[in-house]
Amino acid sequence: MNLILKNAIIVDSKSKYHFQNKDILIQSGIIKKIDDNIKVKDEKIISFKNLHISNGWFDSSVSFGEPGYEERETLENGLKTSSKSGFTDIILNPNTNPVIDSHSSVSHIYKKTNDSATKVHVLGALTKKSMGNNMAELYDMHLAGAVAFGDYKKSLNDSNLMRISLDYVQNFNGLILSYPSDINLSKEGLMHEGSVSLNLGIKGIPEIAETSVLSRDLEILEYTNGRIHFPFISCEKSLNMIRKAKKNGLKVTCGVSIAHLIFTDDSLFSYNPNFKLQPPLRSKTDREALRKGLLDGSIDLVSSMHEPVNIEYKKVEFSKAIDGSISLESFFGMLNSIFTLEKTVSFLTKGKDLFNIEKSMIEIGKKASITMFCPNTTYEFKEKHILSKSKNCAFIKSSLKGKVFGIINGENTVLNSE
Repeated sequence: MNLILKNAIIVDSKSKYHFQNKDILIQSGIIKKIDDNIKVKDEKIISFKNLHISNGWFDSSVSFGEPGYEERETLENGLKTSSKSGFTDIILNPNTNPVIDSHSSVSHIYKKTNDSATKVHVLGALTKKSMGNNMAELYDMHLAGAVAFGDYKKSLNDSNLMRISLDYVQNFNGLILSYPSDINLSKEGLMHEGSVSLNLGIKGIPEIAETSVLSRDLEILEYTNGRIHFPFISCEKSLNMIRKAKKNGLKVTCGVSIAHLIFTDDSLFSYNPNFKLQPPLRSKTDREALRKGLLDGSIDLVSSMHEPVNIEYKKVEFSKAIDGSISLESFFGMLNSIFTLEKTVSFLTKGKDLFNIEKSMIEIGKKASITMFCPNTTYEFKEKHILSKSKNCAFIKSSLKGKVFGIINGENTVLNSE
């Protein structure tokens, strides 16, 4: 079938078509022509008011639930949500039951998701069952297609195991993910340690819980000359430590969640358990530093940190609520509300190279990996906009800027209603 995108404004600062209004002809999932007013036989026309397109968006941290926690989210519905939220590629976290820690478990995910419009890339667990004791089958998972390794949201207490892991994966150019949080320093903490936690009388999690482990891992990284990625940093001090490490030539990258770019610990005055996150929301100073770090390139990625949680684990008293918020559906609209369109698209399309995932390009002869959207529509995000099975969303009642129309990924097309 011939597919034509009509009057699409291309947003790609590295393309000769940047901010140009063009028609795009796609045949069998391949971009065949980019021109004005294309006409061919048997075409299916995709046309939206104020249609903008970019390279397909990439989210480096998504959790669902299946296998084991299907009540939170299934692979089928989670990937449908990803597609309708504009993402052509996601990295799926291993926090399932059983944990994704073997060749067979990685292969199982790929087999289950092979036909999805959104392409899944699997993060394998770093240790067996993510227990932090014994290294998992990293090479076998690499052969099965795992793009990196980390025990999701679990800090590795064994320093020697971190050293061994950073050494070992160099045999196949592997990447280790670290989630720095000292369990003894953060124990029983429910939010950022600061003036707000003091006012609320809630036990806080100090910055040093993050920075102490981050410092340790950077020293081990320097010793091993490996590659490490910190998916979620939350404070200015961590950012400055990573800046220094990069300046010194260490192979380190880092990311930040959309929630940490939007909210601060002030949000906890509401006692809304959807603002209970890990790492915790920190101060306004930290939030502004993280925004600047993303803009100047010190922070390499921004992710949704999408974490479905059953309603019975959220609608409880704050101290007993499980951490996490879903963010896929609101990701673009929130990011676009604080940055320019050009920057927003840049952040949503970068980072694949860190995980050796093929980049997409809107060029003739290339596979179509395209996100379609309107950048100007503003609306209040409500529960009715949530597509996920779980509804634990910190962004409800937030003002969003921009609406996703859908994606084209090879021969797969997913469209939202206008």
